[in-house]
Parts: sequence; structure tokens; C-alpha cells
Amino acid sequence: MTQSALDRARRYQDELAAIRRDIHAHPELGLEEYRTAELVAAKLEEWGIEVHRGVGKTGVVGVLRNGNGQAAIGLRADMDALPILEATGLPHASQNPGRMHACGHDGHTTMLLGAAKYLAETRNFNGTVNFIFQPAEEGVGGALAMLKDGLFERFPCNQVYGMHNRPGLAVGKFITGSGARAAGGAFFDIIITGKGAHGAHPQQSVDPVVVACHLGTALQSIVSRNISAQDTAVLSITRIQSGDAYNVIPQSALMAGTVRTMKPEVMTTIEHNMKRLAVSIAAGFGAEAEVNFRVIFAPMVNDSAEAIAYGDAAAALVGEDNVRRDGPPGMGSEDFSFMMEQVPGAHINLGSGDTAALHNHRYDFNDETIPYGVALYATITEKKLPKGTAD
Repeated sequence: MTQSALDRARRYQDELAAIRRDIHAHPELGLEEYRTAELVAAKLEEWGIEVHRGVGKTGVVGVLRNGNGQAAIGLRADMDALPILEATGLPHASQNPGRMHACGHDGHTTMLLGAAKYLAETRNFNGTVNFIFQPAEEGVGGALAMLKDGLFERFPCNQVYGMHNRPGLAVGKFITGSGARAAGGAFFDIIITGKGAHGAHPQQSVDPVVVACHLGTALQSIVSRNISAQDTAVLSITRIQSGDAYNVIPQSALMAGTVRTMKPEVMTTIEHNMKRLAVSIAAGFGAEAEVNFRVIFAPMVNDSAEAIAYGDAAAALVGEDNVRRDGPPGMGSEDFSFMMEQVPGAHINLGSGDTAALHNHRYDFNDETIPYGVALYATITEKKLPKGTAD
């Protein structure tokens, strides 16, 4: 069964690669995936799968039932692109300037479509499969939007599974593990308000740029001095904006960035200390600071039993030597975490070979990865919803 799953998935390679490249050429940002969602829905309908559009605004859920089994699982993929100007020069490069599939969501969507095609044809399972095509994974709240729209009330699942490609890991290899697999993530904005003046008369100002410089350095002390060395945390300032002219001290400055942690309580500690430092340092210079700190991602935690089951399914396809079950967690974030807070599940990385890094303007999903994702989704379904004599 397992080898034929991979062999059958390879038979779909040309068809699925064409779909993937079409999605890549027409990237859409979070909650704007109208074309992608309609392409997904049309393919599902073509293969005889029940389709539900507009779940969480632009999400799509396909439902496939077989036999009389009462159990159900969810298979999830993300659909959105990033606000990046593509520089691959490929024939299927983005036709929407400033938007790009730089994280491989075009490939994830395609692999789940391939699994839907496989399962609709073979029907070697007993129960219900919910194919969850999620919008807006890149910090725009797509998982929460689907959950607020009653995802698991409308489409109950006993378990849920997701995957993500990993550049630098050989095609045909997988990495997973129990417990925390990806960090919780927050975005922050700090608005510093001072007093503008002529650049030649700084004594008449309260310079927000000076405040931002001092605060930028001070914020780095939070991880090194407020967080235990046994915990993991990252605080990155990714944007500082202020002023428009060479000879004008501006009125205000903006700082923004991200925080990643593996524990919610560590995130709370960082938020508290960030606000304390921002307000006090600004006040020391005679300025004011306002902090907008918002948690966008929960830590993504694999259920131990489901991580083992998912690893077993991968090993059945490629052999135990090609599955790492104790891979270290990453500091990137994944909003699939919110779905796994409500339903036990697991997430896995699959190798995409020698590609550019994720979120890079030269990245392109490796189409040779597609059959492995298709076959893994199919295999975990067949293992979780075994076809027995009762159907």
C-alpha cells in the first residue's frame, strides 16, 4: 500500500506541477486569495468532492466520505503569498508585482489537492476526510478566522495534520517530533513622540531618533537579562522609521519588530519588560512612548501520539532512516498552532532540497517534493481511517 501510494502520487506529477506553477504565477496575499480559492474549489468539485467556500472569508474545505466509519481527520494546507518582489526570472514567476509565493504555500496547496485526488480515486479509507485550505497564514490570522467561522463545529475532526517544506533538507526526508515544534510569535509597534525642531538647533527639540537608538539597544537586554537561559526567546527590531528631511529633527519615530518564544509565559514577560523599558527610557529623555504588542501565533505543539503516527506514516513511505523524529523546534511561527490547540494533531517538515531560503526573493518550491507530500497525506489518512470489514 505505502509504496503504491508514492508511485501513484508520482503519476500525478505533471498535472500537479502545472497547478503549482499556475498558483505561483498568481500569488495573493492573506484574505485576498479569491483566485486561488476558486481554483482549489473547482479542482475538488472536478474530482467529486463536496466543497464549502468562504470558510474564514477565503478558506475552502473539501469533504470526502467513504464507508460507514464515524471517525474524521483534517488535512490542512496554507494558500497565501508574501509581499515580496520576486527575482527568480522563471517562466512561472509572479505576474502580480510585489507579491510572491516565497514560502512554498503554492506547493502546500498543491500537495493537499493531490491528496484529495488520490483519496477520491482510491477510497482506501473508512470515514471522513476534511481537506482544509487555509488563507492568511503569514501573520494575518487565517487559522483563527476559520476557527471563528466554526471550522471544527462544521467539520469535526478527531485529528488534524499539516506539513511545511524545508529548504536544505533532501527531497524524500522528513523531520518531526513531539512537543513544541514552532515558536509563538508576536508583532510589536512602538511609537515615540518627542518634539520636532530645526536640525541646527537640537536644544529646542526632544529628539525621538535618539530615544529610538537607546531603546533599540536596551530592548536586547530583555532576552539576555530577563529570560532564563533555559528558555528560548528571540526579540528582533525589524523596522525603524523617522523623519523626512536632512535638516529637520522629527516629531516622532516608529519602531517595529517581532518576538518569538516557546512558552506563553515567556512571551508575557517580554511584553511586560518591553513596555517598562519603552516608557521609562522615553520619559528619561522627555519624550513619550506607546507600545502596541500583539500575539499573532501560539506555540505549535505536536501531540505526542500523533507525532509518532505521522512519523510512522512517513517511515512507511521512505524508510525509518529518512525520518528524523527528534528534530529541534524552530523559532519560526505557524498559525496551524491554533487548530492544534482545539484538535490533537501533528505537523511535519518535508525536504525540498537545494532551494533558496524561505521568504527569499529567489525562492521557488521544488516540484520534486510534491509526490512525497501527496503520499504522506494519503498514508496518514489510510492509517487513521483504516478500511475494515464493517464498511
